[in-house]
Amino acid sequence: MPLVETVREGVIAIAQQTAAEILSVYAGAFVVTHKDDRSPLTAADLAAHRCIVAGLHALTPGIPVLSEESAATDIATRRQWSRLWLVDPLDGTREFIKRNGEFTINLALIEDGQAVFGLIQQPVTGLLWYGAPGQGAFRREGGRDWPLRVRIPARAPLRIAASRSHRDARTQALLDALPDSEVVGCGSSLKFCRIAEGAIDLYPRFGPTSEWDTAAGQAILEAAGGQVLTLDGRPLRYNQRDTLLNGDFIALGDPDVRARIPQ
Repeated sequence: MPLVETVREGVIAIAQQTAAEILSVYAGAFVVTHKDDRSPLTAADLAAHRCIVAGLHALTPGIPVLSEESAATDIATRRQWSRLWLVDPLDGTREFIKRNGEFTINLALIEDGQAVFGLIQQPVTGLLWYGAPGQGAFRREGGRDWPLRVRIPARAPLRIAASRSHRDARTQALLDALPDSEVVGCGSSLKFCRIAEGAIDLYPRFGPTSEWDTAAGQAILEAAGGQVLTLDGRPLRYNQRDTLLNGDFIALGDPDVRARIPQ
């Protein structure tokens, strides 16, 4: 039996336990500090990191875990990992601080640079999305798994996700070049989930993201029939370079939408 099928329910249980840890912090007053790159950090980020790392080490003891809150790991060590867990314990810390509910837990299994399984949990709603390319994508809600599929064809108006916290000039220029479109505000990795569900058609991202921001969403979206591509049309790959930063990318449901994007 493939590893993904063997560990899926265990990973889901870890995500749900982590959601409870996050919500216990979310329910009260919390202090916001900042990391060296000036990105915000809360007790919820650290509690989620500890919960996930401990859970994954117990579930899959032979697989390294690379988390946003892990100590830096040099490329020489990472290159020895043909398989790893890539984790963002709390994606959307700014959304967490704003208390708008649009933050998530991201867990992805990487094999030879490809995201082969992804899980995204939204603590506030309890919704959970998971998928593995070639095996389908699903939203777990009310104890049931609902299959997901992207919207093909993407008819007008084209629905485009734009971040609530990161609206740069290049994204605005793309939106202006696609006048027959509708902008949908959405935080964190929920954008990938919305495309996988067919609720959104396109998510352009210009500017830095980290690999743990996109890996889980890419696995889910590809499992639902979508794509996450660099601007020259290649799928994002993971743990392959010295940096853990992604370049610019577009996530889309209908592949034909790419031809409508100004180059």
